[in-house]
Amino acid sequence: MYAILGRTLLVAVLSTVASLVISFAFVPMMGGRVAGAGLVMTIVCPIAISIPASLVHFYQADRLRRANTALAEARDALEKAYDRLQYQARRDALTGLLNRAAFMDEIAASSNDGANGGLLFLDVDHFKSVNDRFGHAAGDEALHLIGTALQGLAQQNDIVGRLGGEEFAIFLHGASAERMLDHSQAVREAVSAIDFRHPSGIRIPLGVSIGAFHCAPRFDPAEALAAADRNLYRAKSAGRNTVVA
Repeated sequence: MYAILGRTLLVAVLSTVASLVISFAFVPMMGGRVAGAGLVMTIVCPIAISIPASLVHFYQADRLRRANTALAEARDALEKAYDRLQYQARRDALTGLLNRAAFMDEIAASSNDGANGGLLFLDVDHFKSVNDRFGHAAGDEALHLIGTALQGLAQQNDIVGRLGGEEFAIFLHGASAERMLDHSQAVREAVSAIDFRHPSGIRIPLGVSIGAFHCAPRFDPAEALAAADRNLYRAKSAGRNTVVA
């Protein structure tokens, strides 16, 4: 408010000065004199007009500025909320990895771009027994730790997701068949090395069976996942904690 009053007084002073300059410049040219009532009117009129007009103008301008600032802040908050919702809609709440729909969308986009790569389908071995023996909280923690391990091994363009339950998937963007197999073994070893313990101190061993399938450019995501799933079934049948490609 003080700023508005200050600007209003400044306008009043400038208006008065302008009025005096005009009066002293033109009135004598017309044969008159700036004195008495004329001088008073020269000073009073600009003050009487400029102060209320300036107050209204500056007050409305300040309200408009504050409204625009609030609108910009609300727009920024809305954009951030939308981005958070978009992020959350594509993420698995427990692990932070892509959910099934988002994972399939991402590998479909890679396929449409002509990318090849390795597709890994993982299933946590004996996961039901972890839940049954140690509780679902322990099971959730195990999934979280496994998800963290998978993400930690991924390279920049790799896609990692949790497809549901104890199933995970990884797409190794542009990977050769050799890198696919090497990464599969690295994942299997990383999961086995997780030091996961019950609050009582008992170590809970973790392992994953992996079905791997190498995808050619323009691959069909559903067919590729089905092929990896068949290899996963073979890995389970072969005794678990192993890789079949």
